[in-house]
Amino acid sequence: MQLQTISQVSREFNISTRTLRYYEQIGLITPAKKEQEFCRMYDSDTLLRLRQILILRKIRIPLKQIAEIINRCDVQAAIEIFEENLQGVENEINALSEIRETIQAFLDRLAPGNTQAAFLKDEDLLEIADSLTLSNQVVLQKPHSKMVCSIDLPRVRLSDRDVRIIYLPPSAVASYQHIGDEPEMHANQMIDTFVRNSDLVNRKPDLRHYGFNAPNPDETGYHGYETWVTIPDDMEVCEPLVKKYFEGGLYAAHTIPFGAFEEWEMLDEWVNHSEKYKSNTGEKGPECMFGLLEEHLNYKNHVFLENTEPEDLQLDLLYPIQLK
Repeated sequence: MQLQTISQVSREFNISTRTLRYYEQIGLITPAKKEQEFCRMYDSDTLLRLRQILILRKIRIPLKQIAEIINRCDVQAAIEIFEENLQGVENEINALSEIRETIQAFLDRLAPGNTQAAFLKDEDLLEIADSLTLSNQVVLQKPHSKMVCSIDLPRVRLSDRDVRIIYLPPSAVASYQHIGDEPEMHANQMIDTFVRNSDLVNRKPDLRHYGFNAPNPDETGYHGYETWVTIPDDMEVCEPLVKKYFEGGLYAAHTIPFGAFEEWEMLDEWVNHSEKYKSNTGEKGPECMFGLLEEHLNYKNHVFLENTEPEDLQLDLLYPIQLK
């Protein structure tokens, strides 16, 4: 039986090594071989289990319920979970159907060529619209995976409520880049060690922690990751860290639970369809992921944990934008 490395699995399933480690952390998968922290190998049984997880994620089953399904092997429990999620989907369909019918009623009352809003004074029509409750204003859950499963689910777009517009101030940063197996873990651990040893939390209480994918310069099949932590302007860093300057700017920010990196595509779609903002990736190239950043929220507290990426970790996806 041939084992696969975490990087091979990451490429095959189009899933980040960070997500694979997160699934391991919460007990969904277990490497067949783990000789040391940096060496994870996966067998065919684990890959089959991962495939099952990703399919269940695609049909929007929460991770906790996925754990119940695949760990308990209890048919009745699986039935109850699927019935519960099916009811949720039915509720969404019914609510959207009522909204559709109300919008159609508005259209039906509009006379051809009527440019006035007199239809909004129609008591019968207002009564129909007023009958809609807040529960009809459905907030669809986002699909968690476009990988493996070939089911073509309806696309769910981010609304303006899902995206914040923020300004990131310019700052000096300590950076470290790693290309190879599990680059996110290597890069983050190097920065974590620097933060602890330099007492950076006290020297810069407003520190921020960013990361982004880095291109592979040697085409070995490995990908890279670069991590930044903001530092005082007059602070120097020692090798292998590098001091850089982050120009900051305006960003569209969308918060995700750790592991939901597929929502980058949804944020990109929001920016490209925004009436007010447009992308500001500009001259930023692939060496800095075109300016797109992932910010580790609550890093100031997490950096002192044994596991700096706890189960409840949240990230901000940050997309550089400008006014149109």
